[in-house]
Amino acid sequence: MNVTSGSAALPSRGIDAPAWDRAHTELVEVLQALIRIPSVNPPGDEIRAARYVEQVLADAGIPSEVVEPFPGRGSIAARLHGDGTGGAPMLLLSHLDVVPAPPDLWTHDPFGGDIADGYVWGRGAVDMKGMVAFEIAVMRMLAGEARAAGRNPATDPIPGLTRDVLFASTADEEAGGVEGAGWVAEHRPEWITAEGAVNEAGGVSIELAGKRFYPIQVAEKGFIRYRIRVRGTWGHGSMPREDNAAVRAAEVMTRLAPFEPARLTPVMQRLFDIAANELPPEAATLARAVAGDDEDRRRAALEKLCDVPLQRAVRALLRDTMSPNMIHSGIKFNVIPGTGEVEIDVRNLPGTPEPEMRERIRRRLGEELWANVELEPLHVGPPVEASTDTALYRLLVDTLKAHDPDGIPVPTMAPFATDAKHTQKVGTPTYGFSPLRLHPDDRFLELFHGVDERVSLDGLRFGLPVLYDVVRMFCGVPA
Repeated sequence: MNVTSGSAALPSRGIDAPAWDRAHTELVEVLQALIRIPSVNPPGDEIRAARYVEQVLADAGIPSEVVEPFPGRGSIAARLHGDGTGGAPMLLLSHLDVVPAPPDLWTHDPFGGDIADGYVWGRGAVDMKGMVAFEIAVMRMLAGEARAAGRNPATDPIPGLTRDVLFASTADEEAGGVEGAGWVAEHRPEWITAEGAVNEAGGVSIELAGKRFYPIQVAEKGFIRYRIRVRGTWGHGSMPREDNAAVRAAEVMTRLAPFEPARLTPVMQRLFDIAANELPPEAATLARAVAGDDEDRRRAALEKLCDVPLQRAVRALLRDTMSPNMIHSGIKFNVIPGTGEVEIDVRNLPGTPEPEMRERIRRRLGEELWANVELEPLHVGPPVEASTDTALYRLLVDTLKAHDPDGIPVPTMAPFATDAKHTQKVGTPTYGFSPLRLHPDDRFLELFHGVDERVSLDGLRFGLPVLYDVVRMFCGVPA
């Protein structure tokens, strides 16, 4: 469905302003309550958040199922029914866990859910309890429309829906999702099997050379967590020796730190092609240089075109990356260590399999050093890519344009992992789409796992009707 020809056709336009005010207020209240449940992973304890969501849905007349396959690791799913004529369901996907947040570094209590200066503050506001609240708000609105039509949202079709709407919010995403969406894919695949899904990390505006872009995530890099065990010889610190395992571990870190060569994937090529066609001439030239073959020109163009956080993100999306982040060796200051360990975070592009990354590590270390190490992959998640040639992706683009005619949606890839790695197992194309229109000065990328994580109230107010329209139009016709 193309919705760009007239925004009056949007389902959200049929809802009056007071109703949207109520929906926005309820969304914010749910987000605050979720932030105040510190589901920090590890250990997670997402069951508390899942039980809260269960009650919120129940209050709207929506039954749900909570599972706790591992102690404290709670996930929840719910379903609203269409009339069954429109095909497979649509999935609203999210996760309940968050990363740690040292409170002494924050302006506001990271688990206080404060509202100040036009923002909701707290761990999870961006990643990703804000999206949980978005999805709950849409589910509640649809259930309310059923009740207004004299139907029971627990059992009857929602007016106007031809597909079912699935909601799933899972545990453990911040540690790979094995005890959350990974378990669901194996034991409750019906929770996440759908024609298409929306998830985190996309549809959020960024400003570039006076233009407003909305990157929609259609792909994500894979991840490989390697442990490298380094061998040396134990000895007395008064007699230094070349086979000191700590020195060898440091050399491993040094050799793995430089950037890999750039490789432009089709998704990123399309992003830069669209950007170059939309940007002013000077910025367009820089965008083409970033996507070009000359590394020196790419580096210079990137520095002129983007701020520092965006530069880091783009560099990561143009290459496979190796980040040596942890080193362990030694037992006492005067004992030469005979063992050491290095752990590295590898993020591989689509088209780069794990065995190839292993060979690159070997070449970087060189045969002499390689002979004194053991490489062990601890955790592997494959790259993910969804087609842009689908009705859902086209609808995401068209709906953003309808709500922001000056906005420019573009496909993009995430440098990090999401639970799309698990929905891929059951064949559900998953798109990063948590729509927010932000102020140009908002540094959204810095807020992921960062200090003073927050989301703007205006951004939430913009995004709720966008997501509502996507669900309404993909799953049927306006109520």
